[in-house]
Amino acid sequence: MIRHLILFKLNEGVERDDPRVMKGVDALRALDGSIKEIRTCELGWNFTDRPIAYDFAANFAFDDVDALHTYFEHPDHQAGVALWREIATWIIADYEF
Repeated sequence: MIRHLILFKLNEGVERDDPRVMKGVDALRALDGSIKEIRTCELGWNFTDRPIAYDFAANFAFDDVDALHTYFEHPDHQAGVALWREIATWIIADYEF
């Protein structure tokens, strides 16, 4: 199995209740229904108040690397990337578990 973990940091001046953020979260949530290669999907807001913390996390699981690459190339994933690119920066870790 492959884990795809993304941590998002909202850009300065962008708040959680910004309509663009809500649209980005909805786009991530919708991936679980539109990309059959996704095995599990967990999404959540950080609740701790630490300067090094990121704001939002997305945690996906895939059967294998081929499934992960299919996800990367899927048009719904690409559309979500475009939404988040306007409002945040992020870091990613992909690993086997």
